[in-house]
Amino acid sequence: MKVDLSDKIAVITGAGGILAGNFAVHMAKCGAKVAVMDIDQAAAEKTAAEIRANGGEAIAIACDVLSKESMEEAEKKVVAAFGGYNILVNGAGGNNIKVSTTEDKFSQKAVDDPDMISFFDLDIPLFRRVVDLNLMGTFIPTQVFVKGLRKAEHPQIINMSSMSSYTALTRVVAYSNAKAAINSLTQWLTVHLGPLGIRVNAIAPGFFVTKQNKAMMTNPDGSLTPRSQKVIDHTPLGRMGEPDDLIGLLLFLCDHTASGYINGTVIPVDGGFMATPGV
Repeated sequence: MKVDLSDKIAVITGAGGILAGNFAVHMAKCGAKVAVMDIDQAAAEKTAAEIRANGGEAIAIACDVLSKESMEEAEKKVVAAFGGYNILVNGAGGNNIKVSTTEDKFSQKAVDDPDMISFFDLDIPLFRRVVDLNLMGTFIPTQVFVKGLRKAEHPQIINMSSMSSYTALTRVVAYSNAKAAINSLTQWLTVHLGPLGIRVNAIAPGFFVTKQNKAMMTNPDGSLTPRSQKVIDHTPLGRMGEPDDLIGLLLFLCDHTASGYINGTVIPVDGGFMATPGV
């Protein structure tokens, strides 16, 4: 999909990762100037370098989405480089296998086996970390960058939700709760920022293999785990998502001439997973 984003300046958090990094590359291909943000400077620079190699314009900024001070410094760098911005993509997030139960349902076996993670074994600090990374890692950048977005033409925010936000998926309790909160935050921001003309929407990917979930979705040899095969069997298209599967929706939302009246939505891109009944 090709749209003209030559009048856009995009700030993308988590853009050293697979999905948000691919967002950055495709938005740049459509003409947007991109601020590639990630806690990992090398990862951010890798994405920015790819954009520049393709003739685009990008800067890499190392920052921590859980630190308001870090985000304020990052915002200053964006303004210094580009003069402003009109799109914020909150791409930072993720899960941790240590706050995911080994089995779908409670069992005494998981409690007794030291190699399994039961409900009682879920690590509280890591649970908070997953919730913070997804929820506060969206809220804090938004709080900082709205100050500039309110001065921009056709400003908008795109958040990253998940299929796990609609119906809590088994095992991933911290991630499911965090992403459900993203849906609520997206709607709250839509209403609160309405007087500023800022559109707020969220993309809810289905199952994509990324850096964060690779250990949960695949075996060491790269083959799918039994859980991943269950996902495939439950997905009408019969496959996992590919990073490019999200690009059409992303660019559609970025193009205000096409989606200027779409606001406050959480849009699934899941291969039909949500449409499939459990029985």
